Amino acid sequence: MESRNTFSTPKIHEKFSINKRNPDRDELMRLAYAFIKEGEVYEQEAGSFLLDWLNEKDHIVVQTSGSTGKPKKIKVLKQHMINSAKATGKFFKVEEGSTALLCLSANYIAGKMMLVRAMVLGWKIDLVPPKTNPLDTVYKQYDFCAMVPLQLDNSLNRLHLIKKLIVGGGPVSENLKELIQGVKTKIYETYGMTETVSHIAARRINPKKKDKKEANYFKALPNITLNLDDRNCLIIKAPQLYSETLVTNDVVDLKTYKKFVWKGRYDNVINSGGVKLYPEEIETKLQLLIGHRFFIAGIPDDLLGDKLVLIIERDYEEVAYLSIKEAINDLNTLSKYENPKEIYFFPQFIETENGKVQRTQTLELVMSSSS
Repeated sequence: MESRNTFSTPKIHEKFSINKRNPDRDELMRLAYAFIKEGEVYEQEAGSFLLDWLNEKDHIVVQTSGSTGKPKKIKVLKQHMINSAKATGKFFKVEEGSTALLCLSANYIAGKMMLVRAMVLGWKIDLVPPKTNPLDTVYKQYDFCAMVPLQLDNSLNRLHLIKKLIVGGGPVSENLKELIQGVKTKIYETYGMTETVSHIAARRINPKKKDKKEANYFKALPNITLNLDDRNCLIIKAPQLYSETLVTNDVVDLKTYKKFVWKGRYDNVINSGGVKLYPEEIETKLQLLIGHRFFIAGIPDDLLGDKLVLIIERDYEEVAYLSIKEAINDLNTLSKYENPKEIYFFPQFIETENGKVQRTQTLELVMSSSS
């Protein structure tokens, strides 16, 4: 006898509402079709995902962002997404009946998971266009929201409308962290990837004074354990979110099996004179000094093996060069090994489709143009 597929479509929480409608499964399908047929682009994206969620398959197909390699399509189990939603609700203490704002594209895992959380946990979710200033047309308060750093940066004067905010999709700059200190909204930076169904850890980046030390540590969500490989890269065991053990390329300082400090990507580590240097750590220290986009890299050197250099996205000006060099020399948080040996200016960095800097390609262009 053939085995039958025992998967049943996920239940919709009775308190779930979307754009002030409280649909059951059939009504939600009709609404999804209406989104696709009559809605704006962001509504069409949400409608397409909702139909995928409500079909008989036990998985959905999602696309990775491409920030750590070429974008690719992967299968994610719906049960893993349900487990992730429950873990998020528990970790951030967002209960049924809470209000939520979706201002991200439902084409990607972060936007999809906001809808899943609402359907699974019984949230009242509203959809707005995923633009850079999503709160500009919002006039009510929400319990929970997810943004990317650029949206946070453009929403500072309206953050009082959000009680708890998670920020992902890229690191939050030191300058932006400075601007949100003292804000009543509880703001968390998240760590995760598409494979782990959005975030697996988070840290409060505008904590109360007594909790300032804790702002350095990412804390894992429930049912997740962490370890290190021989490169000091993070190993994630999250059986409820991902069927296999996930070995990352993220170098971390692991404090406990639940807490870590992120240091940088293994791919970017620079070995200069036998000393391992982490570009992302150095960039964090330099962020408040440099008003343009920049990154730290290593270039071949006969004496050191790799020489630490600073690449800044702007046209060269001698005054700017001297000013930046002096400011870096005066920075007491940098060790002598972390002080860039050379500073290069370049008018425009190469980017991924979603605006992240392609370090390797940009560095090659900078070196070829300066030789």
